[in-house]
Amino acid sequence: MAEVYDVIIIGGGQSGLACAYYLRRTKLNYLILDEQENCGGAWQKTWDSLRLFSPADQSSLPGWLMPKNEDGFPPKDHVINYLCKYEERYDFPVKRPVKVENVEKESGVFKLKTSAGDFSAKTVISATGTWKAPFIPKVKGIDIFRGKQIHSAQYKNTDKLENKKVLIVGEGNSGAQILAEVSKVTNTSWATLKDPEYLPDDVDGRVLFNVATAKYKAEKEGKKFDPAAYNLGNILMVPTVKEARERGVLKTKGSFTEFTENGVIWEDGTKEDFDLIIWCTGFHYVTDHLNKLVEPDAKGKIKTDGTRANNITGLWLVGYGGWTGYASATLIGVGRSARATVKEITEYLQD
Repeated sequence: MAEVYDVIIIGGGQSGLACAYYLRRTKLNYLILDEQENCGGAWQKTWDSLRLFSPADQSSLPGWLMPKNEDGFPPKDHVINYLCKYEERYDFPVKRPVKVENVEKESGVFKLKTSAGDFSAKTVISATGTWKAPFIPKVKGIDIFRGKQIHSAQYKNTDKLENKKVLIVGEGNSGAQILAEVSKVTNTSWATLKDPEYLPDDVDGRVLFNVATAKYKAEKEGKKFDPAAYNLGNILMVPTVKEARERGVLKTKGSFTEFTENGVIWEDGTKEDFDLIIWCTGFHYVTDHLNKLVEPDAKGKIKTDGTRANNITGLWLVGYGGWTGYASATLIGVGRSARATVKEITEYLQD
């Protein structure tokens, strides 16, 4: 008979590891299935210069503070090393690379069909995040554009971009940061649906986490939350973005209405040619492996109460952002969601 785990976690990134931390404190038999070949989760796929918005000690998973780094906020490689050491430190049971293709439920037991065969579990935690579901809006003429198009999920660095005309699309943090970097080496333009909004220079990820925490506590207590002066979606003034502001780069040209073969048509009717479009337009949710269990919406979002799926028992979703817990897509924030999830699973299995 194939082993039936108490819990299987789908995804070995920061959210999956946070859940595993709390599971190891129980007597439950659990397993992590990770699609990546190496440890580090989606951080392995980000652009090279990406840094955390907060210092190391404010960007840690439960149980072990991220070691400090000397050069400001931790860079990508520092975070990946921390995640790998964290996994090693607690000796989590991880199988990789294992792609979970779909999940079904038969006679109260989940059946996971994967690239490494079938696995069975009494409960499932989906912790697959968003990185593999980049969103690009359907703009008129997008298919006739002859230049190159990539999403921020595919962007790595400015290599081979010199003497190219590049259009950055998107008014969020990724758009501002990639614009700041690319504009140093080549001719860039910035397209946004609305005027970008910036947070005060002295605000970083610590402040945003505190705002999210205050909102979380207020709603848990049934109180109205008085919105802080900070919109959590506004652009953080990290050092590279501040430097771009000093160079006068942070200027949007507004939005464009359609593509031509060689570029775009701006709202005022003028045409401009580009060699490369970088879409910094966000992500949907990687939940297609759950399609046989539940019916996600067009963005992959599933109805939940906290992290617990509403329409099927035994399924939890952790780390997907606001709908699965305030700040749950961050290193420091996911611990709260993970702790509550494991508590619910323990009670569910006892019942």
